[in-house]
Amino acid sequence: MTKPTTPTTSFSPSSHSTLRPIFKLHPVPPPSTPTKPSLKILCSQNPPPANPNPPPNQTLTLVSILSAIPNWADTIQERGMRQNRTLYNHENWVQHRSSYRHIRHFLSSLSSRVILSLIPPVIAFTSFAVLIAGYNSAVFVHWLPEFFPTLRASSLPYQLTAPALALLLVFRTEASYSRFEEGRKAWTMVVAGTNDFARQVIASVEGSSEKSLKKAILQYIMAFPVSLKCHLIYGSDMERDLENLLEADDLAVVLSSKHRPRCIIEFISQGLQMLHLEESKRNLLESKISCFHEGIGVCEQLMGIPIPLSYTRLTSRFLVLWHLTLPIILWEDCNWIVVPATFISAASLFCIEEVGVLIEEPFPMLALDELCKVVHNNIRESIASEKLIQVQLNAKRKSPATEHSPNGRPTS
Repeated sequence: MTKPTTPTTSFSPSSHSTLRPIFKLHPVPPPSTPTKPSLKILCSQNPPPANPNPPPNQTLTLVSILSAIPNWADTIQERGMRQNRTLYNHENWVQHRSSYRHIRHFLSSLSSRVILSLIPPVIAFTSFAVLIAGYNSAVFVHWLPEFFPTLRASSLPYQLTAPALALLLVFRTEASYSRFEEGRKAWTMVVAGTNDFARQVIASVEGSSEKSLKKAILQYIMAFPVSLKCHLIYGSDMERDLENLLEADDLAVVLSSKHRPRCIIEFISQGLQMLHLEESKRNLLESKISCFHEGIGVCEQLMGIPIPLSYTRLTSRFLVLWHLTLPIILWEDCNWIVVPATFISAASLFCIEEVGVLIEEPFPMLALDELCKVVHNNIRESIASEKLIQVQLNAKRKSPATEHSPNGRPTS
């Protein structure tokens, strides 16, 4: 049976010259007799098989490119959450209410983590508005077939739902601020309870035989706010924060426990039991521990129980649907102005929602490091001034009483 004639037998010399570089790049042994084109020759012109472990620059996909900006914004936001806050003094309040505050706030917009976290949604909805405006313009100038409709709608639904969106954002932000306020009050109670507890220990424990145990109990009391702060804020280094407050063996026990603030409370409780005190004084001191347990309970509830997730999801979905349909609603009246209008609306409404989300977790917003330092300074000052105050009071008790006239001068 005669073999069919193939295109390769009728190639001209010019065609062979064009194929020569291909065979140089991918050499194949020349066939002895003309044969029909096989898959072997075709495959020799294909690129080599992909490496099962491609280098990192080849793994860059469309998804990773689109997620680069949101990941960058989240990194900026989380970095800002870990920044140390400061307590306000008189100079801070003067600057806070200064007439230049608006200019200062505007110039620092690019460094605001709230604004930087808005870049992904604002860019997304503004880009969508550009697409809608471009499509409607193409339909208007007849660049598309006639059966393509213009995307426009009545603004009446927006007029009816705008109050609902406003109330939803207001209630969401108000609920977040109430959580912030509750967290602030819980830490006010912890700070006040720590100062009062340390004062009671300093005043109640006397005698040189109890000096070392008294010092240890005061160290445990000062360590409690720090341990609670590290327990609440993610990424805190408790070992570094407590190494100057606790001895090495005590610190090892605290770090090995599952609930470190309660472990420190146990140190305090057992230390009080070892003191040689009257039963009434011991009961009074142990009653001060209750504020520590209450502070732990309130803080853990705030950390573990957010605002109802259905409320947060509803707000987010409402905002997304609102801005997806906003260019269609405004096209009839605004045309290409829908692009800046969508930008301004997204930047404003998502900013309000973002502030509510940030303050929903209150403890990174509070100056807990500064509060702990204030507590430590107050207790150390009380310990240092204890003997001095006792000397002054003993001197007044031993000095003879001097009668004074109503005008304040001593009588002769």
